[in-house]
Amino acid sequence: MNPATLTTFIFYLIVLITFGIIFYRYSNTLSDYILGGRNLKSGVAALSAGASDMSGWLLLGLPGAVYAAGMNQIWIAISLSVGAYLNWQFVAARLRTYTQATNDAITLPDYLENRFEDSSRVLRVISAAVILIFFAAYTASGMVAGAKLFESTFEWSYHFALVSGTLVIVIYTFLGGFLAVSWTDFFQGILMFLALITAPIMLMFFYENWFVLTDTVGSIDMGMLSVYHDTGFLAALSLLAWGFGYFGQPHILARFMAIESPKAVPKAQMIGIGWMVFSLFGAVLVGFTGIAYFAENPLDDPEFVFLEMIQELFNPWIAGILLAAILSAVMSTVDSQLLVCSSAIAEDFYKGFLRPSAKESELVWIGRMSVIAVAVVAFFIAWDEDSMVLELVAYAWAGFGASFGPVIIMSLFWKRMTFRGAMAGIITGAVVVIGWDYLEGGLFDLYEILPGFILSALAIYVFSITDDPPSQTIKEKFESIE
Repeated sequence: MNPATLTTFIFYLIVLITFGIIFYRYSNTLSDYILGGRNLKSGVAALSAGASDMSGWLLLGLPGAVYAAGMNQIWIAISLSVGAYLNWQFVAARLRTYTQATNDAITLPDYLENRFEDSSRVLRVISAAVILIFFAAYTASGMVAGAKLFESTFEWSYHFALVSGTLVIVIYTFLGGFLAVSWTDFFQGILMFLALITAPIMLMFFYENWFVLTDTVGSIDMGMLSVYHDTGFLAALSLLAWGFGYFGQPHILARFMAIESPKAVPKAQMIGIGWMVFSLFGAVLVGFTGIAYFAENPLDDPEFVFLEMIQELFNPWIAGILLAAILSAVMSTVDSQLLVCSSAIAEDFYKGFLRPSAKESELVWIGRMSVIAVAVVAFFIAWDEDSMVLELVAYAWAGFGASFGPVIIMSLFWKRMTFRGAMAGIITGAVVVIGWDYLEGGLFDLYEILPGFILSALAIYVFSITDDPPSQTIKEKFESIE
């Protein structure tokens, strides 16, 4: 690797760890460590939500999918843009208000327990368990992306690269908690945006104009130019169904819960959606131009397309910055996922059952140790060097979207929903996604998030409508939020 690229890259890693050290002293309570005291500004909340959402798949998985299959993968970008907009529009402000009104809930299991007055704490346990199950796969996807980056950049072995990338992420998340994660996500979001805008523009100059580029791609495979190529009804539904996932992603919903006030949501929404649209379509263009650029020497791993293009086309100093942007995409999601998992263990299991009287300082340290524990589990899942980032992300995304999406939406907007309905929705969504993944052929080729989401919503309705009505205090709380 060029010394300039290496210097830039290492400097960036040092900056990330510095953030963890700086924010270490601000994490005195579990609320500080998990939600930053609910004081996120609009810009930080917006870019932090976007960066933690997009992950390594934005700069590795999505460009790789377009490089391998062509422009028909653009439907993922369209679906995600619509889903993110609806999530900000209808869920963000209401969830921020409702979580504070329900005993200042700082986790989704905490919110659901208080929302439905579940004294048995079963709902808290089930929802926390589902979070840990699917985040194991999701966090592993980020570690795989990080390992591929280090492998390509430093020409290390995959497993040595996996160890190195994991250590950097764990260090600053362990130390700084939510504030370190959110502020690093903010700057990482800016880097990711610049990388995805700059790279396609530079590549367009390389091919003189759009028509030369499309002619080159068309000469390889005309099907890659069509957004409908090799896209049957089930395939189209599967790509469009990605948008349903937004309503149930705990690491994104945590940003809504942490924003300084509901009044800050519209500004955050404008910033976040603008960032997302440009970033997604930048990633699509990176993969598309890669088809032409690597026509004579096709890549063995499609997800390396952006990494290889950066190192071949850009000045070493610029390459170092762009590689840091890819690392940003990876870390900005893994750190958020580790934090949500640690909150589930510290708040929902440890405090909820083992030590209800635990002091805040004790809970913060349980949260920190949980970061390490979850990272170890995800690390072993990611050990398989044949793992594909997009496949791991797709599975976890479906799991959260189907398990929590309908529950969050209906708990915020339907007064008649009950504890049993919430339980049925979470369990149904999780079971459908896990079971669907083992079935193949015909209808089972449909992306599991869609049947999981629909059946979860149906289960919530049926179990709620056949259950006793919610208590008067639940109704009054709901009406006060209205």
